[in-house]
Amino acid sequence: MDLTSLLIQAVAGAIGGNATGAVAKNISMGPLGNTIAGALGGGLGAQILGPLLGMGGAAAASGLDVNTIIQGFASGGISGALTAAVIGFLKSKFA
Repeated sequence: MDLTSLLIQAVAGAIGGNATGAVAKNISMGPLGNTIAGALGGGLGAQILGPLLGMGGAAAASGLDVNTIIQGFASGGISGALTAAVIGFLKSKFA
């Protein structure tokens, strides 16, 4: 796990979490909640989602290039958006 890739995925997750909150107002947790959930989901979820989808691996080992950055944003953004949506949905159902 590379720290730079983790930061890229966390930032992308925060963006994905806030995008989910903006689109689905009924499950939004507010800007801070969406950012935190998205960043955690993007950073941690992308570490799981990346290898499952075949992202990372040799590209990440060879250094930081455009392909690695794009894959980090894609996996982090998707993971962050899904995490924020699931947590927001559960919060709205149990609150």
